[in-house]
Amino acid sequence: MTVFKTAESPYKSNNTASNMCGVTLMNNQVGAVVAEVMRGKENVTVTELPSMIRVDANRRMEFDYNEISEALGEEEGYFDAAEFEENMSTHYGRMIHEDDRTIMFANPEDAAEFLDFDLTAR
Repeated sequence: MTVFKTAESPYKSNNTASNMCGVTLMNNQVGAVVAEVMRGKENVTVTELPSMIRVDANRRMEFDYNEISEALGEEEGYFDAAEFEENMSTHYGRMIHEDDRTIMFANPEDAAEFLDFDLTAR
C-alpha cells in the first residue's frame, strides 16, 4: 500500500505575533514627505511602490505632526490626525491618535497604558 503525504501549505495559518506595525500611504506629495521623515527613524522601513508607500516598524513608531508639518514647509499644527488619515489608506497594529502625534503599536499589550486598559487577569 502506498501512502501519500500532502505538502505543507505555504498559506497555512500562523498565529505567532509578528511584532510589526505599519501604514500604507498614498504615493503623492504629502505621502512622500511623511515617508521621508519616517525613513530616518529607528526600526522603521520605508518601501516605495508605484501607487503607494509602505511604512513598517518593529514594535512601535510615532508620526510626530509638528516634525511632518515642518518637513512639508507648513506652519506648526498644519499636519494633524485628519491630514494623516486622508493620506493613509490602511494600517495594521494598534493605532493611537493624540493631539500632536499618531503612535503605532505592534502588540495591543504595548498600547494598554494609552488605552487605559487593565492587563490584570480577574
